[in-house]
Amino acid sequence: MQLSFHGADRDVTGSCHLLECGPHKMLIDCGLFQGVSANEVNFQEFGFDPASIDFVFLTHAHLDHCGRLPLLYKRGFRGEVICTSATKELARLVLLDSAHVQEADAKFAQKRAARRGHHLHLEPLYGLHDVLNCFDYFGRVANYHQKLKITDAISIEFLDAGHILGSAILRFELHENGQQRSIIFSGDLGSCGRKWVRDPEHPKSADFLVMESTYGDRNHRPLTASLDEFYTQIKATLPRGNVVIPSFALERSQEILWYLREGVERGLLPASMHVFLDSPMAISATEIFIRHPECYDEETAKFFIKHPDPFALPHLHFTRDLADSMAINQVSSGAVILAGSGMCNGGRVVHHLKHHLWREHAHIIFVGFAAKGTLARKIIDGAKSVHLLGEDIAVNASVSTINGFSAHADQGELSAWHAAVGARHTFLVHGEVEVMEQFASILARQTEAGKIDLPREGQVFDLLAESLAR
Repeated sequence: MQLSFHGADRDVTGSCHLLECGPHKMLIDCGLFQGVSANEVNFQEFGFDPASIDFVFLTHAHLDHCGRLPLLYKRGFRGEVICTSATKELARLVLLDSAHVQEADAKFAQKRAARRGHHLHLEPLYGLHDVLNCFDYFGRVANYHQKLKITDAISIEFLDAGHILGSAILRFELHENGQQRSIIFSGDLGSCGRKWVRDPEHPKSADFLVMESTYGDRNHRPLTASLDEFYTQIKATLPRGNVVIPSFALERSQEILWYLREGVERGLLPASMHVFLDSPMAISATEIFIRHPECYDEETAKFFIKHPDPFALPHLHFTRDLADSMAINQVSSGAVILAGSGMCNGGRVVHHLKHHLWREHAHIIFVGFAAKGTLARKIIDGAKSVHLLGEDIAVNASVSTINGFSAHADQGELSAWHAAVGARHTFLVHGEVEVMEQFASILARQTEAGKIDLPREGQVFDLLAESLAR
C-alpha cells in the first residue's frame, strides 16, 4: 500500500497523487501545470505508466486538477474516472476548452517557427478527439455521503469541499494483507460563509491526510469589507473608464455576476452599468450552475427556485462569438468586463488587458489567486510593462487585488479544519514552498497535530510500514 506524489508538490498547480492498494492503482486528480515553464513540464512523463491506472478520482473540475486527463488517455489510460455529477459536467466543458487552447497554441508556435525559417510539425499536448475519447471512461457518478465500494478492498466517500460546484473531499478506506488504513484527500477547501456554496465538511478522522495549503500563510479580508471596496472601485472607475476583471470561468465568474446584480439592486452600482461576460466557457458554466441546485446551501437553493436566472443584470451581455468580443473594445467607459483566464495565461482577457492596461482611467481588479510566473502575478507584483501578444504594453491602469472573494480556505480555516480531522500523518500539497513551510510550523504547534511532511515530486510513502502511534 503506497502513496506517491506527481504534481502540486511544493507547487500550486498540477495536482496528481498516486494511491496503490494491492494490485490496484488509483490517481487522485490529474491536473495541468500552470505558470513558469508549465508547457514544458506538461509534456514530460507522468512518473508512472498511464496504462497501469485502474481508477481516477477527481476532487473538482478546475484545470489544475483535471487538465491532464486527456493526456493520460492519450498515453494509455483505459480505467474508470469517478467524480460528482456537477464535476463531470464542468470537467467536460473545461477540457474541451483546454483542447482548443492546446491546438491553437501548437498552430501559433508552428507559424512563428515558419516565419523564422523553421518548418516544424508541432503536436498539441492533446486535441479535441483525446478529450472526447477520454470521456468514454467516465463511469460511476458519486453522491455526497454515499459510500462507494470500488473493490472488495477499497471504498470511498465523497464529502462537500465547499470550493466550487461539485467539489469534493475524498475519504478512502483500504485493506491489504489483513491491515486497514484510511486516507483523506482534501482537494481544494472552500472558505466558510460564502454565498451559495456550503461550508467544507469535516470528514471522520483518518490515518493519513493529503491537504492543500494555498493560503496557509494568510487570512482573507472579511467578505463585507471586500465587497465594499469592490463596489467603490467599480463606481469610481465607470464614469471615465472600464473595469477589467480576469476571472476563472468556474465559480468565480458566477460569483462576481451574483454580487454585481446585488450591487445594482442595492443601489451601490449604477443600473446603467454594462457587464460583459466575455467567456464562452463561463457562459456555459453558468448554465450548468443553474442545473445543480443540490450543491447549494438552503438559502441559495430557494433563491434559485424563485429566480430562474439568478445572475441576470439590466445590461448583461454574453459574448460567445469572437466578433462580439472584439466589439467590446469600442466601449471606452461605463463597462465591467469579465473574461478568462483568472491567471491571464491565455484566453480573451489577454486581449482586453492589451487594450486597457495602458489606459490611465482603466482599472484591473484581480479577485483570485495568481501563481508565480503567470501574467496576472507579474501585474499584481507591480510590473511597469508586460509583453502581450508580441508587444510591450505599459501598465498605466489602476491595479487592485481583492482576496476576500477567494474560493480557498485561509490560514485560520485550514488550521481549524486540520485540527477537526485529526489525522496521524499529514502531507501538505498545493502551495508555494515558503507558504507550506510556514503553515507546517503552525500545524506543528497544534495539540496532537501528528507527523507533517512536505513531499517532493516522485516521493513514495509506504502506508503499511509506518507506525500510526501518536
